[in-house]
Amino acid sequence: MCDKLRPDELQAFKAAFDMFDKNQDGTISTKELHAAMRRAGQNPTEAEVQDMINEVDVDGSGYLEFPEFCMMMHKKLNDGDQENELKEVFRVFGKDETGCITAEELKFVLTHLPGKVTYKEIDEMIRTVDQNGDGKINYQEFRVMIGAKPNLTDAMAAHIPNPKTPTSSSPHA
Repeated sequence: MCDKLRPDELQAFKAAFDMFDKNQDGTISTKELHAAMRRAGQNPTEAEVQDMINEVDVDGSGYLEFPEFCMMMHKKLNDGDQENELKEVFRVFGKDETGCITAEELKFVLTHLPGKVTYKEIDEMIRTVDQNGDGKINYQEFRVMIGAKPNLTDAMAAHIPNPKTPTSSSPHA
């Protein structure tokens, strides 16, 4: 699976893997993934987290090695509905036409969302995914960041106009 990723995706996945692998043993345990998800504002049971691991645990170890982590993240990030929602969120919150969201724009958005995302967590997320250190998050980096904190997609999407909602300003009304 890792060999099918672009270099920037691979680098971002590795940074996320290292962030989740708190004891730096080269694997992510149920406990480590559970803690990471709780920090992201999710509240899965340990059994649900173990099921997530089992879904991609090709060697049956009960842990996520990096290639399995890549598989899990790739599946999560390539869900069609989520992908469309992510693109819309990224487009709306990226105020300029550079194809990036600045760290400052992202901090502003994340600090104004309901929930408990601290400045420290935001800085850590940005440092983790901003591989070239330019202070800007491109779409691929954004995808990886949201993959690590999926509840942010729904929170951010709730703050943008729904393009699918018909308006009553039709000239024929």
